[in-house]
Amino acid sequence: MSRHAVLLTVLFAFVVTLLSVTYVFAEFYKLNREQYINNTFLKYTVISRIYREHMQKRTSSTMLEANLALYSLYAVEDEKLATKITQEAKILKSENFQAMKESNSFQVRATFNPQDIVEVRISMLQDKNQIYFLLQGHNNGVLLLDEKIKPYRSGNIFYAYLVIISSITISYILIFMRLRPLRKLRKKIRDFGAGEMQTSFKMSGEDEIAVIANELENTRQKIRTLIESRTLFMRNIMHELKTPIAKGRISAEMLESGKQKERFQRIFLRMESLISEFALVEEVSTGFTHAQSEEYRLIDLIDGAIDMAMVEKECVSQDVDASQKILADFNLFSTAIKNMVDNAMKYSTDKHITISTKEGELWFESKGERLKYPLSYYVQPFTKDENSRDSFGLGLYLVDAILHAHDMALAYEYKEKEGINCFIFEPKA
Repeated sequence: MSRHAVLLTVLFAFVVTLLSVTYVFAEFYKLNREQYINNTFLKYTVISRIYREHMQKRTSSTMLEANLALYSLYAVEDEKLATKITQEAKILKSENFQAMKESNSFQVRATFNPQDIVEVRISMLQDKNQIYFLLQGHNNGVLLLDEKIKPYRSGNIFYAYLVIISSITISYILIFMRLRPLRKLRKKIRDFGAGEMQTSFKMSGEDEIAVIANELENTRQKIRTLIESRTLFMRNIMHELKTPIAKGRISAEMLESGKQKERFQRIFLRMESLISEFALVEEVSTGFTHAQSEEYRLIDLIDGAIDMAMVEKECVSQDVDASQKILADFNLFSTAIKNMVDNAMKYSTDKHITISTKEGELWFESKGERLKYPLSYYVQPFTKDENSRDSFGLGLYLVDAILHAHDMALAYEYKEKEGINCFIFEPKA
């Protein structure tokens, strides 16, 4: 999830913005509708005044209808229709409204003659697309149709809401489109980290992402130049050293037998071994990629390592599933196993090593004394025990580097009772 933190943050902000805008418009709609209804309902004062004058002055029905018509108010004369509308219409606002079902004797009539004007109750109703005012007395009432006032419409608010939501959505889509190159850049960085040195970060444009990508491209070219220079330098040195070493070995063979000859032979063999180990270190640190890995049977890798170590078969016990396979570079991984066998042959008390697999881990067990220092000390280059004269201190360092390149790690345990050193190749957590 953390890999998409930026995109998730933008998406979260987008959702929060949409919800916030929707909530604000919903509240505004409620407030605006309520205000519209309240302002419309104020017309009841005009209706009350007209009926009050009618009752006080005893004007004719024709005069009452004329006064109501001035304000676009007309009585619904069909009593059945008026009753039906009153029962089905939605009550928008009322003062002391009495529902029809609360009084069986209440009737809606074409004319309204309340005994006491104080007892008049007025309600504003909505039925379909019409607004009505219902005047209620003690047991009768009149329904007035308002032809001028129309029900509240939210078209303008809804249109404004759509415009704002669309603008926000388009803005965030543009943001996502601008962030899209980040995914490509991340993939290129991952490929570069996996060893694909030809990966190009170059991008067109002048925005921030393009600037960063082009700076990465410049850095990649510098790193590539440095690696090529280093590789060429190391290979030239090793090539130049092999020639005098070969001449030295030939010259040493010409010496008469004795300590001097053996000493020169040992020196040249150690120098040749050191160059080989340097070549492996250089390959692991700069040239190895998983693209070079293939699937091999683990037992074949172990057999190859034993052949490289040139030890007797009796010195190595194996408890490995013959069908178990591993994705690895054959030469490098065999070298790592060979170094563990060499290590056991040098330091174990009985010159014997047991290789086994346990729950996906490869174990190397040999009798000997516990390591004097933590394992982290021995995986550093050119570190070794004081009594080791034939080692350059690169054995475990090289093993650790090879395992790291294969997404594995080197671990160590010591079985106190048996006096056994256990070195473990385990997958990285």
